[in-house]
Amino acid sequence: MCQRSRSDQRHEPRLCAASSGSGVARCRHPRRRQLLFGATLIEMRLPEAGELAWNPATGERVIVLEGPAESPERRLVAELHVSPRGAVAGQHLHPAITERFEVLEGTLGVKIAGEERTANPGDALEVSPGTWHDWWNAGDEDAVVKVTVTPGERFSQAIANLFGFGLDGKTNAKGMPSPLQLVAFAREFEDVVVLRRPPRPVQRAMFGLLAPIARRRGYRGTYPRYEDARIVGTPEDVREGRPLEARFGEGPGPP
Repeated sequence: MCQRSRSDQRHEPRLCAASSGSGVARCRHPRRRQLLFGATLIEMRLPEAGELAWNPATGERVIVLEGPAESPERRLVAELHVSPRGAVAGQHLHPAITERFEVLEGTLGVKIAGEERTANPGDALEVSPGTWHDWWNAGDEDAVVKVTVTPGERFSQAIANLFGFGLDGKTNAKGMPSPLQLVAFAREFEDVVVLRRPPRPVQRAMFGLLAPIARRRGYRGTYPRYEDARIVGTPEDVREGRPLEARFGEGPGPP
């Protein structure tokens, strides 16, 4: 039976062996897979090349160039389009993920390990695990950035839910969900992303108090409604700024 929860251990994931010998165990949803993170079996749907993602709250539109299951490095490679005044939803770090940003068009403002700068076409930046960072569109036109995330499986799952909140109108203007939803999300994906604010001691105290309330009210860190969602459109629609359409999955979403 598939268990959908965070891993309490920091080990490399292993694909579950399938009876067909393919090395991948398929779950009930035809596009989901089971992966072992430490001792925890997690069911997730991994993105594939050509798929799109969209977060209207943060101004991010994404074309997947390579999915985590499509390379031995398990990396996620994407073409990120950020609208003017668009930005990631807050300064953060990734405990065990390396991110690489290659600016293709426009101007990207970045803050890495406390140092702020602008990156222009041809510039490449790498963010090591455990490094605080932030980024935003620093220009008046769309910024286009090639982003490589290694490893990309759990990151993909986190993004599917975070973008889902934005598509579903469940965030504030900066793309952050409600406090109770944020608690559930942050605890689920603490192996993927850690927010800079509030400070970690405050987060631990606050999350400890609010987590039972969030659970009782039906908040979870992951939702099939978002993980099984798809964006209707083409890569050229993203590149040309044409309208996209979101179709949510049939499974449950947040309260």
